[in-house]
Amino acid sequence: MLGAGRVRICSTTPEGKQAIPGFVKSGELFGEMSLVQDGFREERAEAAERCEVVLLPADEMRNLMATCADLSLGITKLIGLRRLRIERRLRSLLFRSNRERLGCLLLDLIEQFGKKCQTGTLIDVKLSHQELASIIGSTRESVSIQLGEFQSEGLIQQSRMRIVVTGLPHLSAEFGGEIQPKVRRDAGSLPALSPE
Repeated sequence: MLGAGRVRICSTTPEGKQAIPGFVKSGELFGEMSLVQDGFREERAEAAERCEVVLLPADEMRNLMATCADLSLGITKLIGLRRLRIERRLRSLLFRSNRERLGCLLLDLIEQFGKKCQTGTLIDVKLSHQELASIIGSTRESVSIQLGEFQSEGLIQQSRMRIVVTGLPHLSAEFGGEIQPKVRRDAGSLPALSPE
């Protein structure tokens, strides 16, 4: 369980390319597949910032799940939610343009990390253009160009690995589909970001 910080789940191809299927935020479990499947897994967890991690032994978790139906249901829901996110990203990779993939990713990140601020909705997680590219299966250059286009269209503001979505209704209308962004917390009075 991640007590504090942020973890990226990633894997590397034999050619050395990195893929990032998702992130874990404070309070969430990760490595939950060890509860149902032993052995080597291709994905690994990397600290994306300073973290505190609580180790929960798989045998003890299985015993708890056997005696506590709510815990068992919660773990099952977690596995299902993560699978749905990966399936959604896979469909994007197969059937959507770079613009669509990046727009859908921004909505997905708002759903996970969105905070209201003065100028819109802050995606409260620091991501480089390369990390964004690794998530959507694109190149850093393509992501930089597309983010620039989103900014010139008035949909986002970006500065120092931070993105504020200023045109959430437009972004949601263009890329929403099955994704329903839920802004979870209030960031209070954040300063407006100036473009770099």
